[in-house]
Amino acid sequence: MIDHKHIGRVLPSYEVEVEKGRLRFFAKAIGETNPIFIDEQAARAAGHPSLPIPPTFLFTLEREHSHRFDYLQMLGADLHQVLHGEQSFVYHKVIHAGDTVIFEPRIADIYDKKGGALEFIALETVVKDKQGAPVAELRSLIVLRHGEGSRNA
Repeated sequence: MIDHKHIGRVLPSYEVEVEKGRLRFFAKAIGETNPIFIDEQAARAAGHPSLPIPPTFLFTLEREHSHRFDYLQMLGADLHQVLHGEQSFVYHKVIHAGDTVIFEPRIADIYDKKGGALEFIALETVVKDKQGAPVAELRSLIVLRHGEGSRNA
């Protein structure tokens, strides 16, 4: 079981530049057909300075960070038991290609269900622009399956 002393622990922040090519690739991968996510002229015609990010793109940037799962190892979690439970987003302003965003994650909660067979780690990340203004809040829930058969189930 994960020690609850880690609730509230702030994890290392990191910054990422949003790149046009990655936005286009992501939009195509998710089947996005709105041209503002792929064609810069269409984005500008719609009033954007560049391509806006599709709604779930920040989750992709968050998961691609090279040290993204270090916190699970620090907590002593067996990575073979890890499942992605859920994710949610709150946006405060539109993020565009060329913007640099700063991710500031923290462990918001740790709890269990089913007599400890399932353990949950809630991660909350505030995303800010270069000026320090919040642009989004991300929440993800990681599930650890404990007990017999959890590696093969």
